[in-house]
Amino acid sequence: MLISQTIANLNTLFKKLSNFIFMKPYRTYSFEKLAAWQLAREIRLELYLHSQSFPKEEIYGLTSQLRRAIHSVSTNLAEGSGRISNSDKAHFTNIAYSSALEAIELLISAFDLGFLSNDNYHQARLKMDGLLAMLNSLYKYQLSCESDLKAKFRE
Repeated sequence: MLISQTIANLNTLFKKLSNFIFMKPYRTYSFEKLAAWQLAREIRLELYLHSQSFPKEEIYGLTSQLRRAIHSVSTNLAEGSGRISNSDKAHFTNIAYSSALEAIELLISAFDLGFLSNDNYHQARLKMDGLLAMLNSLYKYQLSCESDLKAKFRE
């Protein structure tokens, strides 16, 4: 229960901090506006917190793999947003989707090994399911868009 309270407190702090940060005079990039990226960022924070309680002998194993997998989701969304063509953007969204699936498998492993409580596992799985649905929708949308920047430059 203590971890759940800590996560709730961190989420509240995260939202307040985000509101403060986005008032800064620097640019907000397109990936930062994506609901999928925002959810991936939130999940990443929670999984980092959960993985802090994993056994120390897992620091270079399951802990590192889980952190890298979930980090890869938001990173690939950011990288894909900088691509010109929609098919390139979709390619990076697909990689983000695959990384999210990898994170789910690692969550299953952590749960099976007793590193995650039943509540934390189910909460993380529900959020990951929502993230995967968002990524799938984004991928389909990107593939369905006919015009992209390359086409606009050709005109």
